[in-house]
Amino acid sequence: MAKVTKIVEIANDDDDDDDAAGFAEDGFDGLTGAELDNGDDLDGLRAVARLAKLVGSLPWFSAVGRKLTATEINDAEAYTAGIGFDEMRVAGVENWLAASAAAQAPDWDDDWWQAEQQMQNALLEQALQHTDQHDLEVALTHVSTRAGEVAHEHAAKMAARQGVSDPALLKVAAGAAATAAYQAALVLAARSADAEDDIGEHPFAIKFRLFEAGRLPLGIVGSTFNLF
Repeated sequence: MAKVTKIVEIANDDDDDDDAAGFAEDGFDGLTGAELDNGDDLDGLRAVARLAKLVGSLPWFSAVGRKLTATEINDAEAYTAGIGFDEMRVAGVENWLAASAAAQAPDWDDDWWQAEQQMQNALLEQALQHTDQHDLEVALTHVSTRAGEVAHEHAAKMAARQGVSDPALLKVAAGAAATAAYQAALVLAARSADAEDDIGEHPFAIKFRLFEAGRLPLGIVGSTFNLF
């Protein structure tokens, strides 16, 4: 069974004092500590704030190139099935050069991207039902920007070990991390205070779990999901 995703831990963390400190430490000024105590409608933003702190300490890309574990393959299959692509073959990518080739594959599946966009839009609509639009936009931007910056640094270091310094590839890796963090934040923000669903099983939560494990999902090409 796959490990419990950090998203679940974040959603269930009630350390409000720590949350307020995190806003200040990370330069996030969309909400003040006092405002964080003003009702259940901010539960989602609390969780997003904790995620913003988490992304700075994740082991981005630390496992790329290693043999895929059974848990990672199961997560990859669950993610692709969750966004509507059943029975995908999960293929491990060996190194940064192969990752660059996979990212630039001419038969990259645009339907995969469209499916993610539709799921993002649905989550955004849910989140806006109980969260102020401006506050939500600031929170999501902070999470994705933070993830992209830290992930780019990690990608540059990991790729350099194999003699790779392709700026385009590093941008792809950082962009994928930023997108995954944004999507994970949306899962948290969209969950209402009285929801009983298991957010750890949401496709975006599963996808983020792969990044937590140090992997880089590279998307779907044909009937194959490439996982670095």
